[in-house]
This record gives sequence, C-alpha cells and structure tokens, in this order.
Amino acid sequence: MKHTTRSRALAGAFALLLSITACGTTAGEDTASPARNMHVVVGNSPGGGYDTMARQIAKTLSDTKIVNRTDVINKPGADGTVALQQLVNQKGQADTLMTTGLAVTGAVLANKAPVTLKDVTPIARVLEEPSIIAVSASSPYKTLDQLLEAWKENPGKVPGGGGAVGGPDYTYIMLLAKAAGIDPKEVNFVQYDGGGELLPAVLGNKVAFAASGYAEWADQIESGELRVLAVSSAERLAEVNAPTLKEQGVDLVFSNWRGFIAPPGISEDDKNKLIDVFRRLRDKPEWKQTLQKNGQYDAFLAGPEFGTFMATEQDRIGQILKEAGAL
Repeated sequence: MKHTTRSRALAGAFALLLSITACGTTAGEDTASPARNMHVVVGNSPGGGYDTMARQIAKTLSDTKIVNRTDVINKPGADGTVALQQLVNQKGQADTLMTTGLAVTGAVLANKAPVTLKDVTPIARVLEEPSIIAVSASSPYKTLDQLLEAWKENPGKVPGGGGAVGGPDYTYIMLLAKAAGIDPKEVNFVQYDGGGELLPAVLGNKVAFAASGYAEWADQIESGELRVLAVSSAERLAEVNAPTLKEQGVDLVFSNWRGFIAPPGISEDDKNKLIDVFRRLRDKPEWKQTLQKNGQYDAFLAGPEFGTFMATEQDRIGQILKEAGAL
C-alpha cells in the first residue's frame, strides 16, 4: 500500500464536556442521571464522524433531560491515540469518557501505540453505519464501474481519500480494492485527519474518490456538490439515491461502528451508571430519528460484550493492515 499522511499528530487531547447532573423531577423527564460532570475525550477534527456523533448525542442527551448541560470542544491529536493514552492515564476517573470506533482501533495498530483498547473500560457501542464512495460533482467518474475500470488500470494514479490508516474509510477502500481484484498493496491511499479535512480534498479533486459515512457529508450530497457512486449496505439507503455495491457486481457489505469507553479502574457502580446513560439514550424517539436521518442503525452493545467485540475488531483490522503492507 502506498499512502500519504496529512495533518498528523497534534499535541493535546480533545475534550467534549458532558455535565451530567441529577435533575429535579418534572413530567416527562429522566431522573436517574449520575450526579457528576463528565468529560468525553475525542481525537478528531470538527466535521468528522466522531464530531458529528458527539454533537448529535450531546443535543439529544440535553433535550431529553438525560443530562443537564453538554459542551463540545474539538482538539484533534494523533488519530485518536494521544487521546487514548490520556484516557488510560486517568485510571479510576469515572468522570471521563472517550469516543471510539474502527478509526481508533486501526490507529492503535498503525501507530504502534503503547496502549490499546484492551487497557480501558468498555461502556457501550451505540451505532453502526454503512459507508459511501463519493466523488465531486465535477469528477469524470459518473458510475462505480467507470471508477473501478480506471482504478484497476492504474491504481497508483487513482488516489482514494479517507481518515486514519486502519480506520473505517481505509478499511472500506482496502476491502473494495480486494473485491475488485486490486492488490491492496498497490492502492494509493491519502490520509486526512477527519471528514472535515477530507471534504475539501474531494470537492477540489485532490483525490479521485473518497470513503465516508453518509451523515458527515449529507449536506453536500443533498446540494449536489458530491456524487455518491455506491453505498456499502446490503440494501439501498432511503437518504441517498445510489446503488449498493452488490447491485453493481461487487461482492462486499461493510459497516462502521462507534461507541464510548472509560478509563481503567472505575468502580462497577460507576460503569453501570455510564452504561445506563446510553441505554436510556437508545430508547429516545429523538435519537431513533437522528439515526434514521443519518442512514445509521442502532447497534447497542454494553460492558464486557462490547469489550469482546472490540478485541475481535482489533484482530480483524490487524489482518487487513498486514495484507495492505501497513504493518
């Protein structure tokens, strides 16, 4: 695999402040919130998938009175591994959470981070989402077949853009290459720090195509600035007028996932309170509507079961990285 890295590690951690406080009882309010201020550490730029999820969850938690106040502050760093290291160092601090997903899983392996997702307390996986293959409106590629034809002919001259090496965009592009008969080692993958930085590159044709979740670029897709060539789900998405990979002869179904983790060493009681926040979020009509609008799916999985899932994902992504020559 040939890959280019943009916007590499930055100092610091990303802080999303979640003030979770016990609220006075009124009709229709949740009243079981842990009485504490919470910090959710995220390692991505504004406009990316983690940022979008964080802001949407923050709004829903606040609107439904599961939390009292939610502040979102972006400070990216090292594909999420700086944030993960900080989280691990905050042993026993139950007022801290971090967003996680395929991107963090892959970054740990690709960056050979000194800590892994096995060093944290798993809280909850909250969603899954299919990915898209998108090009700018001015791209010469009108269909996936046209893109794949050019890609097969000269993989190095058809750069694909995405987030961190080992993350969902990267994984999707490598699996797509393999399904199309292209050696993953020949793929020219251009890395950007989050969807917010990748978007201008796609719009400006600095990359031939890009992988992303639909929700990150919904506005640009709706306005016609971006053209979606394919979705990775088993069935078409209601939100976007594009065929699935399988409809176009590519035998691949793929989905990304996102969730939350806490530092090691927190009490069982604190862990259960944190899990309960996301369990209650899951039941809210407002959250269900957000998932539907984003083309995402509920994928709630909590505690030890989530931990087992993350370990399995780490092994799976490790194999993909090896096949692409990134490990």
